[in-house]
Amino acid sequence: MTYEDSIHLGEFNLIRRFFMRESDSQSPKIHQSEQISRVLLGIGDDCALLSSPPDHQSLAVTSDMLVENRHFFSNANPFFLGQKSLAVNLSDLAAMGASPIGFTLSIALPEINEQWLSEFSKGLHLIADRYACPLIGGDTTAGPLTISITAIGQIPPGQSLSRHLAQPNDDIWVSNVLGDARFVLGAIRGEWQLPMSIEHLTHRMHTPTPRIELGQSLRGIAHAAIDVSDGLLGDLNHILKASQLDATIWIDQVPSSAELMEVSHELRRMCTLKGGDDYELCFTASEHNRHAIENISRTLNLSLTRIGIVTARSKNLKPSQAQLISPTQTLIDHEGHTLSPELSALYLQSFDHFKSI
Repeated sequence: MTYEDSIHLGEFNLIRRFFMRESDSQSPKIHQSEQISRVLLGIGDDCALLSSPPDHQSLAVTSDMLVENRHFFSNANPFFLGQKSLAVNLSDLAAMGASPIGFTLSIALPEINEQWLSEFSKGLHLIADRYACPLIGGDTTAGPLTISITAIGQIPPGQSLSRHLAQPNDDIWVSNVLGDARFVLGAIRGEWQLPMSIEHLTHRMHTPTPRIELGQSLRGIAHAAIDVSDGLLGDLNHILKASQLDATIWIDQVPSSAELMEVSHELRRMCTLKGGDDYELCFTASEHNRHAIENISRTLNLSLTRIGIVTARSKNLKPSQAQLISPTQTLIDHEGHTLSPELSALYLQSFDHFKSI
């Protein structure tokens, strides 16, 4: 469809055709699910209307932006891209322990391509329906392909998994396996040649799974959490900095797929420790809650692996000094050796949106 043809569809017809669900026109009760009953009025008006959370629950709000050729390839499958666009936001809600309420979508399009929009919206609504998180508003405009989503959730009072709540001697855990997304990306870019086929791993990069159920299950059990989007050690650093603590990490205990276990130590560590884009949860919890966490693992049929321990900083530091000093992560390999400062610094370099890819 050419630009001249596409303008006849128009912004509001575009929204109505691809993003408005049939139930969105039925107000005030457009959604019947108890989990999403907070939405009183969704898409189609100047504002969405949400009822106040019950029992003094807090609202959790997060935003993520995906830019063409920065966060996804220009030839990305639109169905998968629709799924990922929402999943990465829900992953942030999961890291806080929040239950989804709804989300807004703002999208800039170089042109109105009906086939692309149809597949994108199908993927988007697939994830929205799966996690009971309806689209409640947003905006569209012309411009370089950019997808911006704001997701809203709710958390019971005093149960958020905030980054600043980690405690000395906490265990450090991660969900599932790490490194597959970076492993796949490197193969696509030709950064490494592989002796095996990894087509069955591509979903780890294209359609990550937000760990909503895990985040909710960790309320009252874990102290702090973060989703692994920019690299395990770099993301963990955010928890340590906010909590003014250090950590010891057993780097070869970080779980990885069978395919990653077949490559060199160096490549596996590069993918698992600094690769990012897996959107698994990294969290800290008291050693007294190990049994509870193992029960959660069995209940969700999701592996949870202990990979390190949170450590206190020097008692000689004043609080004002601790805020200025970067956390120390001591990295221990499978032979019990501490990695050199130079190699540790390499693994601690997470993804930076303002550096070249």
